[in-house]
Amino acid sequence: MRKQLKEARMRAGLTQQQMAEKLDISLRYYKNIEAGERTGDVTLWDELEDLTGIHQRILRENS
Repeated sequence: MRKQLKEARMRAGLTQQQMAEKLDISLRYYKNIEAGERTGDVTLWDELEDLTGIHQRILRENS
């Protein structure tokens, strides 16, 4: 699980569905990324960094 990504999403007050919509991806794909089961592309991580204000290197960490 990518704990930092989940915590950043929750701090932003967003559900997984809302985050998926902001990223224009499916809910299932977002859940897989947050669970650490999918990697996502560079563009996706750039968008996540912009949405959360946290460097993607930290967001990508599996814990």
